[in-house]
Amino acid sequence: MTDPNAASRPVQAVVLAGGQGSRLRPYTDDRPKPMVEIPGTGTPIIGHQLTWLAEEGVTDVVVSCGHLAEVLQDWLDSAHLPVNVITVVEKEPLGRGGGLKYAAAHLPHPEQPWYATNGDIWTRFSLRDMADFHTERDAVATLALARPRIPWGAVETDDFGRVTDFIESPPTTYEINAGVYVFSAEFAGLLPERGDHERTTFPHLARERRLAGFSLPQGAYWRAIDTAKDLTEAAKELAALGR
Repeated sequence: MTDPNAASRPVQAVVLAGGQGSRLRPYTDDRPKPMVEIPGTGTPIIGHQLTWLAEEGVTDVVVSCGHLAEVLQDWLDSAHLPVNVITVVEKEPLGRGGGLKYAAAHLPHPEQPWYATNGDIWTRFSLRDMADFHTERDAVATLALARPRIPWGAVETDDFGRVTDFIESPPTTYEINAGVYVFSAEFAGLLPERGDHERTTFPHLARERRLAGFSLPQGAYWRAIDTAKDLTEAAKELAALGR
């Protein structure tokens, strides 16, 4: 049976892999942040991302490189990848929005929608469902939204101020930008040549009600790999999930 939504789902993506990862040192002394391996997996973060994108129907990926770009490019050239990959390197710093615009200019199908993801995100959920959500809301851009766990234990009290429970690292009550996106073809033209799209393009689209937020489904795995502790926690969580 033909899926009526298949034609509107992206088959191309941008991975933003240019960050220095200063909080992950010494792991990032000789490699860019997306090249750091999660213990026990034997594969760098970006390798897992490319596999996930391929599983979600993506065929072509533009990887935007920066810090120690040659290390990432060498790995991409030598690895057996499930998608077609091209790499781009900014000749000068363009900011997050400008860098995204520069990378998007190298997508093979500029007239079609596209995914984007930060290069330090470790996640698994249905991009197909997110793309359908994006289409149903006629959005120009859709952000994945996550509820990360806070790093401290929480204390519950009753109305009288008596402690009733302790909860170890509960999810925050607020949703945050999870660093995964669906963009319509026109979005690239709305990005700044330089600067931060989260301070310009996103607020503009939000005011026009053309920016959507897709909450990650219950049980979906998501973690931003920012520190050495994140690596350790990700390894434990993946082992518990049997991945």
